[in-house]
Amino acid sequence: MRIITGIYKGRRFDVPRSFKARPTTDFAKENIFNVLNKYVDFEDSMALDLFAGTGSISLELLSRGCREVVSVEKDRDHAHFILQCLEKINATNDTLICGDVFRFLKSNKKLFNVVFADPPYTLNNIVDLPDLILTGKTLAPDGLFVLEHGKHNNFETHPMFIEHRSYGSVNFSLFR
Repeated sequence: MRIITGIYKGRRFDVPRSFKARPTTDFAKENIFNVLNKYVDFEDSMALDLFAGTGSISLELLSRGCREVVSVEKDRDHAHFILQCLEKINATNDTLICGDVFRFLKSNKKLFNVVFADPPYTLNNIVDLPDLILTGKTLAPDGLFVLEHGKHNNFETHPMFIEHRSYGSVNFSLFR
């Protein structure tokens, strides 16, 4: 796993083979961040990475200058790996929460400019995530929600849907 661009550009982290999480491929990550650049000024943004997995998206957000990133990951081993990566780059502006995403969203009091969610593609309630994020108290006005999902999900009829991108088997739906 590597950081594509920004202040930590080129840094690599070896994800343990035992991990269940599938990090977003470098190809997909680079391309979706190129798209996001037209919607988001990352510098000074508050970002939320849900289902953080290996921390790949959190690290990319930090590298691109986000003022603060909150990473939520339920699996303790994955959270520990993310913490090690954050320590390697001396990041002090990431808050790592080892816990359930849905519990976090219920108790969250912060507004984020960017919310990125990369849930397991087989998550039963993946179709509920856009409404949960967009109608809750999570996304700032004019904020952007990015949902990574499998090819079997289609969110184009959602009233706040703005764009879909596909990179191989990786799909992203963007909402505002």
